[in-house]
Amino acid sequence: MPEIQIRPTVASDISHLIALDHSNASDSVWQLELRRDAGQITAAFREVRLPRSIPVAFPHDPRALADTWMRKSMMQTAFASDAPAGYVCALEREPSSVAWVTDLVVGASNRRQGAGGALLASAQGWALGRGHRQLVLEMQSKNMPMIRLAQKFGCDFCGYNDRYYLTQDVTLFFGKALK
Repeated sequence: MPEIQIRPTVASDISHLIALDHSNASDSVWQLELRRDAGQITAAFREVRLPRSIPVAFPHDPRALADTWMRKSMMQTAFASDAPAGYVCALEREPSSVAWVTDLVVGASNRRQGAGGALLASAQGWALGRGHRQLVLEMQSKNMPMIRLAQKFGCDFCGYNDRYYLTQDVTLFFGKALK
């Protein structure tokens, strides 16, 4: 496994990060079951194994990264063997004490080698340094690799939003208390 190094993103990184494969594949999904009864709404998720792996498109336009990276509260790049391997972006939303991880991307050739965990650990350290009490990650309900990474990192399911992304995918939120 190559050593992963993390540093703040600089302008010259952006074209390399845009070029990363932002798609994913998933063998399972978190399926939402929503029931509406008199005066009560019940939402339940269950993991459903799929008959075959499905492609999972990134919910944002990677080409827009060049226009949006400066508006992020934090963006860091992971390097493996001196080449960009992935990135993480976070937002601070005042006045809350929550840091939101909005993007976490690891290029296909660097997946399952620790880059995602290193990026999350770096985002957590940044959030702690900024005095945040909670880190929240957003992801598509069909992005099982990200769901498993969030759980491995100690995050718990803390909510969802139907049609949060332009893709109309159900978005899951996983959070971790920092203090």
